[in-house]
Order: sequence, then C-alpha cells, then structure tokens
Amino acid sequence: MPVFKAPTRDTRFIINEVLNLEKYSNLPGFENASTDMIDAVIEEGGRFTSEVLAPLNLAGDQQGCTRHADGSVTTPDGFKAAHAQFREAGWGTLSAPEQFGGQGLPHVLGFAMEEFVSGANQAWGMYPGLTNGAVSAIIAKGSPEQQAKYLPKMISNEWLGTMNLTEPHCGTDLGLIRTRAVPMADGSYSITGTKIFISAGENDFTDNIIHLVLAKTPDAPDSTKGISLFIVPKVLVNEDGSLGDRNAVSCGSLEHKMGIHGNATCVMNYDGATGWMVGEENKGLAAMFIMMNAARLGVGIQGLSQAEAAYQNAVQYAQDRRQGRALTGAAEPEQKADTLFVHPDVRRMLMDAKAFTEGMRALCLWGALQVDLTHKAASDDDRQIADDLISLLTPVIKGYGTDKGFDVAVTMQQVFGGHGYIEEWGMSQFVRDARITQIYEGANGVQAMDLVGRKLAQNGGRAVQALFALVDSEAALAKAKPELASLAEKVEKANGELKAATMWFMQNGIANPNNVGAGAHHYMHMMGIVALGLMWLRMGEVAVKTLAAGTSDGAFYEAKLVTARYFGERFMPDVGALRRKIEGGAEAIMQLPIEAFATA
Repeated sequence: MPVFKAPTRDTRFIINEVLNLEKYSNLPGFENASTDMIDAVIEEGGRFTSEVLAPLNLAGDQQGCTRHADGSVTTPDGFKAAHAQFREAGWGTLSAPEQFGGQGLPHVLGFAMEEFVSGANQAWGMYPGLTNGAVSAIIAKGSPEQQAKYLPKMISNEWLGTMNLTEPHCGTDLGLIRTRAVPMADGSYSITGTKIFISAGENDFTDNIIHLVLAKTPDAPDSTKGISLFIVPKVLVNEDGSLGDRNAVSCGSLEHKMGIHGNATCVMNYDGATGWMVGEENKGLAAMFIMMNAARLGVGIQGLSQAEAAYQNAVQYAQDRRQGRALTGAAEPEQKADTLFVHPDVRRMLMDAKAFTEGMRALCLWGALQVDLTHKAASDDDRQIADDLISLLTPVIKGYGTDKGFDVAVTMQQVFGGHGYIEEWGMSQFVRDARITQIYEGANGVQAMDLVGRKLAQNGGRAVQALFALVDSEAALAKAKPELASLAEKVEKANGELKAATMWFMQNGIANPNNVGAGAHHYMHMMGIVALGLMWLRMGEVAVKTLAAGTSDGAFYEAKLVTARYFGERFMPDVGALRRKIEGGAEAIMQLPIEAFATA
C-alpha cells in the first residue's frame, strides 16, 4: 500500500522563512497571515489530505468512474464523502475573494494546499481544482450578475466548474472549433457541439456543474479571433438562486485513460444547451486564457506532487529493502545484506528527486507570491515586476515542472526494481498519473513555444531582463558566503548561458523561425534549472543564517545545504549542454523528407 504524508515541514520552511510571508502584512489579504495562522492551515491541510484523501488514491485508481445509461457518473467509493468533508471545512475558499464568500488569504496558502491535495490524490484533486480556474475567469470577465449568481456557490464548492475547449478534430489549434452559439431573444445563447477530454465534466459530488465553453457565434470569423466564452450550467439557475430545469448538456461517454482513473474525463454533448456569454463577443480566448494560466500553474504543482509522492515511497522502500553490500564494506555486518541506501546509484536517484522536489516547491510557492503581488503590491512598479515574472515563468513551472516531475516518478519506480512494475506497490500509478501533466492544459512543447515565441519578446524583453538581473544580483551576494560560494558561481555561470541562448535566438530566429522552434524545449529546461538554482540559493541563505544563530532542528538545515550543493554539482552543468543543443539549430531536425521517417 503506497504511503503519503503531506510535506508540511518543508512548506512551512519555504513560506515562513524563505518567502517570509509576514513581511507583507501591510498588504490586503496578508494581514491575517501570521506565522501561527500559516502553520495551523498547513498542518491541518496536511492532516486532511494525508488521512482522508491519500487512502482513497489506490482504490480510486483501481475502481475508476462509472457512466450510467442516463449519462450520470458515479465516482469511486469514498470520493463524494471526501468532497463533502473538504467543502464543510472550507478548504476551497482559502484564497478566494471575501466578497463572494472566500477567506481572502494569500494564494501562497492556496497553492500549498493544492500540492497536498494532488500529492494525496491527483484524480480527486482535479474536481475542485478546475473549479478554481473557472472562478478566476468569471471574476475577471463575468458580469456583476454572473458573478453574484455563480461565484458564491462555486467558491464554497457547493457547485463545481469545468473548462471546455477541445473538440475531436482540434486541440491546440482552437481556431478550428465547430461548437456553435446561436443568440436567442432573451439574451441567452443556444450552444450545440461536442467537447472531449473534459476533466470532471460529470460527477456525483454536487447538484450543479458550471461549464465554461468556447464556441463561435453565427457571424464570427472562422479563426481564433471568432471565439467567445459561455457559461453553460448543468442545471439552469433560477433568478432566486434555486435550481431549475436540467440543461441540454450531457456526458456522452467516459474516456478510457492511462491514468487519473478516479477523475471522470468526459465527452460532453451540448444539444441546444442554454448558455450566457462571458465578456465580449469574439474575445473568449483571452478570457479562457485567464483560466488556462491558473490551470497551468496548477498542473505544474501536479507534476511536483507526483514526484513528491513517488519520492516518499522510494525512500521508505530503500530504507526497508536489503540487497548487496556497500562498496566500502558491509555497513551492517550483523545483517545478511545492507539497505539500498548504501549504493551510490540509488542515492543518486533519491538525491535527484530530493533536489528537484524541494527546489520546485520553492519555485511554485514563490510563483504564488508573485500572483498575490500582481494584484496587491503597494506600488505600480512592484505589481508590474511581479506580473512580468509570473507571466514569464508560468510555462516554465508547467513545462519544466511536469517534465521533471514525470522523470522523478519513473526514477523512483526504478528504485523498487521489479517491484516497481507490480501494481500492488502503487508506483505505476504515480507514473501514469504524472504522465498527463505533460500533455493537458497545453502540451509542454506548446509551453516552450509560448515561452520563447511570446514571453521573451513581450514589452521589449522586460520580464526576462528582470529575471536575469534578479539572478545575477542574488548570486553576487551569495558568493560572499563560503557555504554558498560554489553554488552561487554555478548559478551565475548558468545565468550567463541562458543570456547567451536568448541572444542566439534573437540573432538566428528571424532568418529561420525553425531555429527557435527547434531550441524551445531546451531553453525552457535551461530557465527551469536557473530558476531552481535561484531557489536553492535562497534556501541556502536561510539555512546558513539559521545554523549560525543556533537551532534545535540543525539536521533539517544541514540537509538543505548538502542538497543545495548537490543541485549545483549535478543539475547546473546541464545548462551549458542545453545551450549547445540550441546552437545546433534546426537544419538537421527539419532536413529529412517525411517519407524518410518510415521504417517499413
């Protein structure tokens, strides 16, 4: 039976000591975020996810969801009851606006809870998780009437929400969608079409599901410039807020998937369903991107969470499993064999996982802080810098975070040897569940192209220049500390490699845009490593300071310094190699004719 314990100690370290959230207490939403309150939320959230959600994970994977003849869907045993506990405890309200029934706390706490939920049970977590994205879109683009009608019950999790983009013939290229929205005399629209891959599209958690649907009006341009966004509730909502008639939307079938079996991934049929436009006509893609960007950050957290869960199980297995002897002689001569921990290659795999998960957790929570500061920082300049940084790093958190998260899940399966391939140990579920994170909410190749094709050049490169300056300044300061000097030099050098790769794109991308496309994936990983390097510098700074001041938890901070050193020695050198791959250009990638790829 797999184990999971929410990483509360590390989360408290990052939020309280690295981010020092209390220093923002003068900002709206932060005034109640004292260290005591933060610790209480983190510990109780960790308890709920570890004790309520995690035990349902393996069984949910094995049982899956069931669609019935009437189109209704039953989720795995225990899922519905767990959601009732989640709703009653108010976990979905943490960082939602107070005016709609939320607690108005910083997104940092909401992101921390998202990791705990996903690590405990990714498939379950997608039900309330997608609701958060729908809420964000309605807050940003919905009318006051729409906000009043839908947001309080969505934020309370009395109702859930989804996003409906993909159709059988189009995924990334949403300009090809065929779903139609015909205006009606009462101001509503009649929505007709089929959407696929709709996570949580139908379920038994709540009485209503609020679908956000992309569609085209009759006279709209047949491209992305003709897409509008619509609210289409599963059950129509009366003027007094009560539920009315069932809408003409139904689950036609469930997708048979590699993983996330406990989540109902639906084919949704809209047969003249009643919907209402959100925002302006033909501006739906921009509205949906608000939801997608929130979802992309959430998917990055999913990648981290599956790596963390797989890592915890691999550590326990390596402690218990005895195979062979240490290369330097028997570590425990009284036993017939030593534990797996004596073998350097097993240590390599576990250290790779530890360095990634702890660094990625810091990056995700720092990113959440930028989301908060984008809206709540005291000055226009501070809000702009925060918005620039999180916009730049969103595709990195999603793309690099899930690429590496999947890699870690596979590597932790390797620690188990043959037992990792046996279902009863549960390691294959982490691999299967993590795999989707590289695909949905924009495949990682799309994330890479978003980074290099859009984000780098935005506002004259203001965001990436801010990141370069931030890394350089903190690396320069850290070099003065003997414990961090080596890592700081490596981070500084890697930042230089990232600058050079950026310049290479500028010099070689205009003449041949394929040069950019061919190097985008490598560039995204370069930026991910540099960003994690910055996080490890910051965590190292706190560790050095705390150890110097004296602490009863010295082992925790000593481990941070060792892991920071490991990251510098084993991750940072990859940045130079990735730059050289980029500078190989696109010629060999694009040269072969299509028929040359055939093997038979």
